[in-house]
Amino acid sequence: MPPVKPMLAKSVAGIPPGMHYEAKWDGFRAIVHRDGDEVEIGSRTGKTLTRYFPELVVALRANLPDRCVVDGEIVIAYEGRLDFDRLTERIHPADSRVRMLAEQTPASFVAFDLLALGDEALLDAPLSLRRTTLAAALAEAAPPVHLAPATTDIEVAREWFERYEGAGLDGVIAKPLDLPYRPDARLMYKIKHERTADVVVAGYRYHKSGPVLGSLLLGLHDDSGRLQHVGVCAAFPMKRRQELVAELEPLRMESPEDHPWAAWAEEAAHESARLPGAPSRWSGKKDLSWVPLRPERVVEVAYDHMEGDRFRHTAQFRRWRPDREPGSCTYAQLEEPVRYDLNEVLRTP
Repeated sequence: MPPVKPMLAKSVAGIPPGMHYEAKWDGFRAIVHRDGDEVEIGSRTGKTLTRYFPELVVALRANLPDRCVVDGEIVIAYEGRLDFDRLTERIHPADSRVRMLAEQTPASFVAFDLLALGDEALLDAPLSLRRTTLAAALAEAAPPVHLAPATTDIEVAREWFERYEGAGLDGVIAKPLDLPYRPDARLMYKIKHERTADVVVAGYRYHKSGPVLGSLLLGLHDDSGRLQHVGVCAAFPMKRRQELVAELEPLRMESPEDHPWAAWAEEAAHESARLPGAPSRWSGKKDLSWVPLRPERVVEVAYDHMEGDRFRHTAQFRRWRPDREPGSCTYAQLEEPVRYDLNEVLRTP
């Protein structure tokens, strides 16, 4: 019975041998419960996603076994790539808008594990058996419900790691073949792309625990020379958070009036530029204020991939770059993966 939290993965540097491999999808993790006409879509946190994807409720009812619990990912494809921004637009309080978007940019469900079928719970069954049973259960499934491509050939997994990024996927998941299903436990392995970029530090936010640094606000210059907010760098030990506040104090501005992101608090300004503090249904009442810094310091960060013109996930601090000029930090330095059609991924056996 819902809610059930999904089994999770921990990051490793390379693809481990002798395992079951799948692409790492960039969407909303979802565990689907179906019992006849009843369909419940649970999120990673256990909250329901059902009302946000009415088109999937219909598709899941038509394609899943009559009684089952299936683990998978909700994704939206746009122009042959996964589009996370369009996916997040679905989390909207207005049912009319949700249904309009369901028609304009319909979602798909990619199934990769089976937790129960009929009266049988499969949590203690090995992955190899769960996968075989899932494949048989979805043998007649049709889009937008898909069985995730999988392989036990590490060379194929390495090829997927290189090729699938062009379709918006962000790595490979490796699972031991004898692995039972353990909700909320990090027993799988994820291998993600990592690249580096030199970016401008243009501000910071305080940590939720008190007056120490929480995250650095990062920027890159676009073709017109305008500094665009591209993401944050946030993983620091507490001692380092304290040191960074003092270290950045000489760059601190009393107000953002003369800062490139001075208009951050104006909602309309976010329509023409990437600024920190963008209105979001995810942020709720969260304090989005920040400390402006003169954009004079450059830092090298590691990132996995871009979502449009921003880092998809939190970047990782690597080192300060005193040898770089802020004006040289542009989008041109970012490596772009070769385009790859998502439909080709979903057609892979």
